[in-house]
Amino acid sequence: MTPQERLVSPAGDPADPDERAVDASLRPRTLDELIGQDRVREQLGLVLEAARRRGRVPDHVLLSGPPGLGKTTMAMIIAAEMQAPLRVTSGPAIQHAGDLAAILSGLGEGEVLFLDEIHRMARPAEEMLYMAMEDFRVDVVVGKGPGAVAIPLEIPPFTLVGATTRAGLLPGPLRDRFGFTGHLDFYEPAELEAILRRSADLLDLPLAADGGAEIAGRSRGTPRIANRLLRRVRDYSQVKADGAITLDTARAALQVYEVDESGLDRLDRGVLHALVARFGGGPVGLSTLAVAVGEERETVEEVAEPFLVRAGLLARTPRGRVATPAAWAHLGLAPPRGLAALPLPDLFEPAESADDAAQERDSDATGSQAR
Repeated sequence: MTPQERLVSPAGDPADPDERAVDASLRPRTLDELIGQDRVREQLGLVLEAARRRGRVPDHVLLSGPPGLGKTTMAMIIAAEMQAPLRVTSGPAIQHAGDLAAILSGLGEGEVLFLDEIHRMARPAEEMLYMAMEDFRVDVVVGKGPGAVAIPLEIPPFTLVGATTRAGLLPGPLRDRFGFTGHLDFYEPAELEAILRRSADLLDLPLAADGGAEIAGRSRGTPRIANRLLRRVRDYSQVKADGAITLDTARAALQVYEVDESGLDRLDRGVLHALVARFGGGPVGLSTLAVAVGEERETVEEVAEPFLVRAGLLARTPRGRVATPAAWAHLGLAPPRGLAALPLPDLFEPAESADDAAQERDSDATGSQAR
């Protein structure tokens, strides 16, 4: 299962062009239309207004946070507020310094360059970006060996908007060149309900207040997921009901699409069930857990695990993954007596060291032998 195949996955855009078009139509186009993220919205508004009054391009902007919270939308809003063109690319697409030089040389004055997944950009291109951000200039090397010549290339002033889900992977020199850094937080249910009401109006959908609240409560605090669930509930309502999205319709539709009351889908529940039923709640290595649910290690780690950890259902420890008492309760099971008495802070580890990773690999190997 790929992230794009999951109804509640916040990773990536929908593969269907029609879905992408609907997503684009639901995006707010100005800061005034943006719901939620009040702190970042206010700070960014000051940055843009000050730049307009000075008649200069805004400082470079770094947006960080989990997928689906609106980083791409904010980049589009920045361009719209400054009445500037927007050029979009991504870190994985820039593997050589020449790739970046080609993009930068084509920028016009005041243009906004949105660089998604900036933490995945190749190191040579990253070093070229330093000079471009600071001096609006890059040195293009022509030739090889002793005969190589560096040709300076002037770039019109532009604004770089970088987006990352893993700000810790950005080197310090790159982070320091951004004039404004905004971290996007998960949305509150009331904010998601407001987003759903706006989306329903744009899609001309009759959305009852309790139906919107039900969808918002299963959306993991993520607007992209909320809008995706809204469209699937719309499909169910138009086929199985009278077209109106009520509480009963929303519950029935989300049951069909296997999204439970806590926002967990089939993969999430599969991970918890394997952890509890096959391994007694853990600890178990990530690779072993991925084999147990028939998925790639990266899928479990990057798609299912972040929400399970945030929901307090799964803990990362030096010895492997552990089901918390809340996970047992979610599955309708009683946790072992020792686990129920263990304080949650003792279960969680904020980061894994190299030694921790080695211990987890040993746990993987032990689990494989046991099977």
